[in-house]
Amino acid sequence: MATPTVLALETQQILLQSDLTQAELFEYVFGGDNTLLALSFVVNIALAGVTILGIAYLGRNLTDPRSKMIAIALMLISVVSISSYTGLTSGLTLSVLEMPAGHPAEGMTTAGEDGVLTMWGRYLTWTFSTPFILIALGMIAGSNWTKILTTCAFTIAMCVTGLAAALTTSSLVMRWWWFVISSIFFLVIVYVILVDWTAEAEQTGTGDLFTTLKILTVVGWFGYPILWALGVEGFAILPVTATSWGYSGLDIITKYIVTFVAMFYVIEEPDSITGGADYGATVRTSPSTPADD
Repeated sequence: MATPTVLALETQQILLQSDLTQAELFEYVFGGDNTLLALSFVVNIALAGVTILGIAYLGRNLTDPRSKMIAIALMLISVVSISSYTGLTSGLTLSVLEMPAGHPAEGMTTAGEDGVLTMWGRYLTWTFSTPFILIALGMIAGSNWTKILTTCAFTIAMCVTGLAAALTTSSLVMRWWWFVISSIFFLVIVYVILVDWTAEAEQTGTGDLFTTLKILTVVGWFGYPILWALGVEGFAILPVTATSWGYSGLDIITKYIVTFVAMFYVIEEPDSITGGADYGATVRTSPSTPADD
């Protein structure tokens, strides 16, 4: 698996391949006939902001530490999203990338440059936001931290190898090999959600809620590799704007809708969610002893 250092160097090399500045990329997205592409970024910034404010309002009266931890995990999903989509909007995490020989998009041009628009900033969104989704889901299911952190590790590996697939220009075969590796990591996460956490949620008493959340999450997450394959990074059947809106639509479902569905349950602080006043404490309060007469 590629290390973060290797991917950082690869990303830097690829960015240097393009002669387009951030200002020119910004102008390309927000000028001319690319209004729909720009909206696919801006809409998510707005929705992430509304979601952050919504969680802050809904969770204002939470008292249980475990309920608060779930709410914070849900909020951090949108904190990451608003930051990452701002990067895309500004042109900071966009690049024009030449596809390898044999790729359907080989020879395409973008803003006068050879290559296609690569929204690699989306992989930053997924890398840092999906662990918080899994933390929230795992806690709602009543799972242990070993399983929760295992899924977080696999989702980071999934997103990093997906980024490698998007940035590899040396070989078309290697792009798809990275995609296969990423998909294998994805299936590990899906198994834990559908099998382990579903059973644990039934025992915890959150089965009905978890069923709704897992359907929204798993069905939505299957859309990402499908879009990758159909979009400009894969078979190039869908244009850049359609691909971007597809990703944005899936983000709306798997991030903001999932967040509010979970949050409306958490604010009631049912016994299946709460953990008691000492939950997560680094130092437990010892019971007081009666004073001697």
